[in-house]
Amino acid sequence: MKDSTARNSLTYTGIVLALLFCLLPFIYMAAVSFSTRADFLTVETPFTFTLDNFRAVLTDTSLHFTAYFRNSMLISLVSAAICVAIASLAAYAITRLEFPGRMLLLFFALAVSMFPQIGIVGYLYKFMASVGWVNTPQALILPYIAWILPLSLWILVSYFSQIPRELDKAAFMDGCTYRQTLIRVILPVAAPGVFSVFLLSFIFAFNEFMFALMLTTNYKARTIPVGIALFQGLHGQTPWGNIMAASVITTLPVVILTLIFQRRIIGGLTSGALKG
Repeated sequence: MKDSTARNSLTYTGIVLALLFCLLPFIYMAAVSFSTRADFLTVETPFTFTLDNFRAVLTDTSLHFTAYFRNSMLISLVSAAICVAIASLAAYAITRLEFPGRMLLLFFALAVSMFPQIGIVGYLYKFMASVGWVNTPQALILPYIAWILPLSLWILVSYFSQIPRELDKAAFMDGCTYRQTLIRVILPVAAPGVFSVFLLSFIFAFNEFMFALMLTTNYKARTIPVGIALFQGLHGQTPWGNIMAASVITTLPVVILTLIFQRRIIGGLTSGALKG
């Protein structure tokens, strides 16, 4: 009995310490965003609550925060939707059609995804400049699709491979084509996995920094991560209150989506990893 109590105590202590380690930066970020001074922990002046930082971020036109947020939402949603559509078609073809080199194609997609962003961003910038796409949404959407597609493809291949082929045969007997089978049979059954891939693709695109930094020049196409990083260039000093307030607002959509759909995300990923 004592061993069980000690084990439980150590387990809960480890969980609490791990949570504190992970959450303390976010707690400090929120505290600074609601404070009149970013260095309230080191000065004699006590913490003073204020909403001025949030008010400045949402209303100060020189910060362009709303434009950054709009760009991030648009680019992330479009990238995730196209990525899921392509990955669904590719995963269906790999798991249902017998053609030579299908597994080689899958491993090739994984190998391409291993190239670091910094290694290709220079060539990517030259290409985007040659077609006049620098500082446009499509300059980010296309690289995001290519960047996210391998992960999406692997997840959906794993998920589709667990769907019984008897469903395909039944659909073919009813006169369905491959396209109709995919849309009317496979995708409804694989909806949790497809939805999980969409959310992960959206989060990846929403948080991406390197491509957004190199391929955008102003608020017309710049996304939130880069926009927040460049706040300091607007005032000659680092406005920590504004930066933390913007970070809190930016983090909320991702946190809310994860909390609401966490069961679907976990269920969609684990269902594709388990047989039966």
